[in-house]
Amino acid sequence: MSKSRFVLDKFAKLLEQGLVNYKDIGDEILSILKSKRDEVVFRMKLASKEEIEILNKRISNIEKKLDKVKKIKSSKKTKKAKKS
Repeated sequence: MSKSRFVLDKFAKLLEQGLVNYKDIGDEILSILKSKRDEVVFRMKLASKEEIEILNKRISNIEKKLDKVKKIKSSKKTKKAKKS
C-alpha cells in the first residue's frame, strides 16, 4: 500500500507544481519509473551490461577449449589388448 501511496504522492506533487503540459508530465513519470527501476536493480545486485558481456566472452572461450579437448580425445584411438 505504501508503494502505491508513493506513486500517488508523486502525481499529486506534479499537479501542485502546475505541470500542465502532457509532455512534461510524461517525462516526469518516466523519470520516476526509471529511478524506481534503478533502485530495484541496485537492491537485487544485478550485474551491469558490460559485466555480462565479459562473462559471455569468457564462457564462449571456455566452450571452445572444451570442444578442442573433446576433438583431441575422440581422435585418439584406443589400443585393444591382444588375447593370448
